[in-house]
Amino acid sequence: MYPSTATALLAFFLAAPAMAQQASDVVVPEPETQVTQDFAGISDAAASALAAKRDGRPTDAEDWMVAAAHPLAVDAGARVLREGGSAADAMVAVQAVLGLVEPQSSGLGGGAFLVWYDAATGEITTLDARETAPLAADPRYFQDAEGEPLEFMTAVASGRSVGTPGTPRLMEEAHRRWGRSNWRSLFDAAIAHAEEGFSVSTRLSESVAAAAESLATFPAAAEYFLLDGAPLAAGATLVNPDYAATLRRIAADGTAAFYTGEIAADIVAATRTYTHPGLLSVTDLARYAVIERPAVCYEYRSAEVCGMGPPSSGAVAIAQILGMLETFDLGGMGPRDVEARRLIGDATRLAFADRGRYLADSDFVPVPVQGLIDRSYLAERAELLRGDDALPEVSAGAPEWDHAFLWGDDLRDERPGTSHISIVDADGNVLSMTTTIEGAFGSRIFVRGLLLNNELTDFSFRTHANGWPIANRVEPGKRPRSSMSPTIVLRDGAPVLAIGSPGGATIIGFTAQAIIAHLDWGMDVQEAVSMPHLVNSFGTYQIEAGTWAEDLTEPLSRLGFQTNVTAMTSGLHAISLGEGLRGGADPRREGIALGE
Repeated sequence: MYPSTATALLAFFLAAPAMAQQASDVVVPEPETQVTQDFAGISDAAASALAAKRDGRPTDAEDWMVAAAHPLAVDAGARVLREGGSAADAMVAVQAVLGLVEPQSSGLGGGAFLVWYDAATGEITTLDARETAPLAADPRYFQDAEGEPLEFMTAVASGRSVGTPGTPRLMEEAHRRWGRSNWRSLFDAAIAHAEEGFSVSTRLSESVAAAAESLATFPAAAEYFLLDGAPLAAGATLVNPDYAATLRRIAADGTAAFYTGEIAADIVAATRTYTHPGLLSVTDLARYAVIERPAVCYEYRSAEVCGMGPPSSGAVAIAQILGMLETFDLGGMGPRDVEARRLIGDATRLAFADRGRYLADSDFVPVPVQGLIDRSYLAERAELLRGDDALPEVSAGAPEWDHAFLWGDDLRDERPGTSHISIVDADGNVLSMTTTIEGAFGSRIFVRGLLLNNELTDFSFRTHANGWPIANRVEPGKRPRSSMSPTIVLRDGAPVLAIGSPGGATIIGFTAQAIIAHLDWGMDVQEAVSMPHLVNSFGTYQIEAGTWAEDLTEPLSRLGFQTNVTAMTSGLHAISLGEGLRGGADPRREGIALGE
């Protein structure tokens, strides 16, 4: 507990008016694509899975299943599982292909969080492969000479936004711990597609067109994505020999070939060549390490919802949302009930207020994780939901700490350029992994056949708020806060659901809604990931355009919510486990669930 002096200070601070909340937390850098196309080169099984998704049906299987964002990537993972590989092996193959066919969302130049259920031990393990700030960075890294924050997109499209990538090390670490397939073989599919060519999807084509102006300012990216100045056309065959060469080096020599030597030197050089050069060094790359962290788990409706702790805010925020809602009969209300949406929306706002103040890299700042998910604390926060109207404003609460500390509020959003992978293998191991380069096309820096991330723009550009230091400020070697929420849900110690999504800050709302849909509203996984989105993170209720959710716009407005009808391009991929396996893939993107 706080000493009395600190408690008084905290009470004073919390009594101050809440910071103005963002008007919108949904940024759509990739245009919404109604995915109806066929995909060249995919297996018959993948084509059947794609047809099932179009019909709104889950995919059923008995032994294993993989759900991810592109049929070619799913085929690669399925091949590994079919040949006896583990979920970790399949993830390596899936990620290698995604970095080629969905480069705007994830790849070797980014980072990821992984949640693993081990069938042999019954244990949950979480691995943090979030990108790190350069050792030469300081809290004013994203400020100009006068101490003012850089314009956001100026910071994004620069070497300054690039953090040390973590995804290659995570692939290797997962294989070391849980893999059994030959490491080299896991890259075969991606190398073949890169050398022989793959068909550009509608989503990739439209994403390139939307980002063409910024891509054009980076010569290497322009050469690859803009052919004679024109964005890649859907259906065109694209080859990437540089990416194939990078994968061959990693396959032969492990990720040391990426983090040291010529590839590392080229990555560093690429970040130093633009208007706002970064401070990434070969030392930053050579010292990068994946960190095992304690899982954050919360019991909800007799199920245990487990995910990634700090620097992710996902598991804590989802636990808080569920914890505030568990005393309300959401099941009796149903998904179209305006009262249910009032409760979910304001619970999410309260969770985000806590997130903005307290959540950051716990290796650098103390984070009161247990206090934030304490049932008595959440019951206290839930009392704020007992009214009839939208909360006029929200502010961070005062969770219990084991020592005193005060932070300023950081309401920075994240951009939704991310992907999610869910896998169950024949032994019953379960993997849930969210992987990203941050915004669509990351920093726009293209080197060695891959895009580098802009993850460092997830840090606060300011160092203080209202005189208090911001927990999520830049520091040397620190990992920026994330909303990525890879989740595994268990009942009686056995996994029943693996789920996650891209979507920037809306990841938390997307994932929480799908969990509620499955546990409270009895939806199967395809129904849960397909249902219309309503998310309120920062004060404006985002309502998915072109869906029945629009019918709730006026009722929510009458309750006092600001509303915004907009596209909401989630990419949920989920697998439920019970008598068999059932997979669901988000119809808003290209992915499928496939199993046998």
